[in-house]
Amino acid sequence: MIFSRYRLAACIVALTAAGAAHAQQRPAPAPAPATAQPGARILTDSQVALGRELAILSGVTAAFDRVMPQFTAQIRRSTVTRPELAKDLEQVLDGLKPELEQHKQEMITATGRLYAAALTEAELKDVVTFFKTPSGRKYLEISPRTLDRVAFEMQGWAERLSQTVMDRVRTEMGKRGHQLQ
Repeated sequence: MIFSRYRLAACIVALTAAGAAHAQQRPAPAPAPATAQPGARILTDSQVALGRELAILSGVTAAFDRVMPQFTAQIRRSTVTRPELAKDLEQVLDGLKPELEQHKQEMITATGRLYAAALTEAELKDVVTFFKTPSGRKYLEISPRTLDRVAFEMQGWAERLSQTVMDRVRTEMGKRGHQLQ
């Protein structure tokens, strides 16, 4: 299944909300080192920095920017029945902004590590360089619309393919003396 950035953002929001609810129940574990997976290679700071840059340039991390406002909006909605809390709540939420930004940066770094683990440093440099070119920027600009259109086209294609395969199976099974409905 192909996801647009908007669908990815919705998934991230849902997963983050589930994680936040779970985190309230027990303390968060310490982050695992980059080499926690068997056979994982050690990542350099340079690779992670390139991975972060790629994550930001590619627009993947833009979804993280939408998470925090959605959380704060949800909190505001939950206090609607207590208007006397509004002023204090706004001050608390404003005070949390630096902490929320730190959490966002942690997620950007985690995303950068994923890219760094999947690509060599040379490949990271190549992709980052490409996304900085006019063609790369144009690619990033058209990708969400294109992926949405591809997903739409895939629906019709999958339906047609399903019918074609079923028709062929019926025909071939009929040749063998079997009737399928």
